[in-house]
Amino acid sequence: MELELLDDTFTIHRLNPSARIPDEVFDEAFFNIVKTEDELSIVCRNSLTLNSEQCNRSWSCIKVSGPLELNTTGILAKLSKVLAEARVSIFAISTYNTDYVLVKADKATDAVAALNAAGFRFI
Repeated sequence: MELELLDDTFTIHRLNPSARIPDEVFDEAFFNIVKTEDELSIVCRNSLTLNSEQCNRSWSCIKVSGPLELNTTGILAKLSKVLAEARVSIFAISTYNTDYVLVKADKATDAVAALNAAGFRFI
């Protein structure tokens, strides 16, 4: 399976579920928004500053080369198993076409090494 380490670093923001999504988020090349009755979570580049209740900065993003079929199983399980064994925590994002795994930027080298050793290939 081919993976790609994206160039940017990202921040995971937590906002009140009633908060308005800032317009500048939609100008980003990569962002993720999830809203539940409990929270509004936004993932975007570190360089974009949002007025969030909480945030966790400096995440690197590993993209699974796709597109993948929606009925493909086990991809995140394989990635998370390897990374858990390497003691690298993850924040996973799935889209229609593929999966993304965020790891703390200071653990990105460890994550890449562990995934390479497990047979994953970075392009």
